[in-house]
Amino acid sequence: MPLDEPDGDTTSRLVRPVRRFKSLSFNRILPNLMTLLAICAGMTAIRYSFVGDFDKAVIAIVIAAIIDALDGRVARMLRGTTKFGAELDSLADAINFGVVPAMVVYLWSMKDAGSLGWALCLLHAICCVLRLARFNTMIGEPELPPWAHSYFTGVPAPSGAGFAILPLILFLETGKGIFDSPWIVGAFLLMSSILMVSKVPTYSTKALRLKPSWVIPVMLGVGTLAAFLVTDPWRTLSVVGFIYLLSIPVSAWTYQRQAKRSAAPAPAA
Repeated sequence: MPLDEPDGDTTSRLVRPVRRFKSLSFNRILPNLMTLLAICAGMTAIRYSFVGDFDKAVIAIVIAAIIDALDGRVARMLRGTTKFGAELDSLADAINFGVVPAMVVYLWSMKDAGSLGWALCLLHAICCVLRLARFNTMIGEPELPPWAHSYFTGVPAPSGAGFAILPLILFLETGKGIFDSPWIVGAFLLMSSILMVSKVPTYSTKALRLKPSWVIPVMLGVGTLAAFLVTDPWRTLSVVGFIYLLSIPVSAWTYQRQAKRSAAPAPAA
């Protein structure tokens, strides 16, 4: 008499090892937490704009920009850079420096310009997203010479957001009604949009290396800037904005100069 065959269900089952999630150190999570805090600051700027607290809205955007400048550096220092973090940072920049400034200036001034005002706000947000998409696709391009990594292609998203809200900052500083004109605000929105998607080379500090003799002066400069931001924020932000705007043609000139130097043939021995 033949032996009973075992159930097909039991024979078809395969013992598979249980996949366990790897534990993550706090160093790898901290930069992502900073990015989330930046999103919270940016979205809070919209809340302040709805209730008319535009000074607090500007401060929230500045806080988001400061955190954005630090989270990537913290990730590299702690060796916590991940692909997830890079994608999260890019999405945060699209919100904080594309959507948020557009909403703030629309609720402040551009709503009085009707459909044209809304179109210019949309243009800023769209150009910011396009600029970030182009930046992500250019990461790691091998054909770039080493000196080219000291430049961005176009104005980075935080700087574009700064140009978009610069009339609001000037209005908070001077209190004069000229800066809240939709024509003035619209011109700055158009300028920020064009500069973000342009190919104008602008300075980047990501590849900057300081000599030991420059460490103390730079720290003193940053401390002085922080002190002015606390005591006189609107004038300080206005001066910083115009200095950066004036640096754009200088960066384009130095880029072209270095490009010509690298393309020149080496002198014969």
